[in-house]
Amino acid sequence: MNKKILIERIAAEVPSTKKDAEKMLETMIETIINELKAGNTITITGFGAFIPRTRYARNGVNPQNPSEKIQIPEVRVAKFKAGKTLKDAMKGL
Repeated sequence: MNKKILIERIAAEVPSTKKDAEKMLETMIETIINELKAGNTITITGFGAFIPRTRYARNGVNPQNPSEKIQIPEVRVAKFKAGKTLKDAMKGL
């Protein structure tokens, strides 16, 4: 499924236009990104949680020259932890 199909499904399920559904989805994505950037966790009960994490600096290997060692800098990443309802739904597959 891609973004276009998701917007079409939202528009069909909720009595709204595709333009309104796109705006809702864009607002949700933008809000999640802004909250993660601020260091906040977003929890959607039953679905899961988006958690900001720090991946610490570490040493690595240059893939183009395996004998060369490189320093990989610290970076902030988003982690997703599935909620109980989502986990249970996936078990039923």
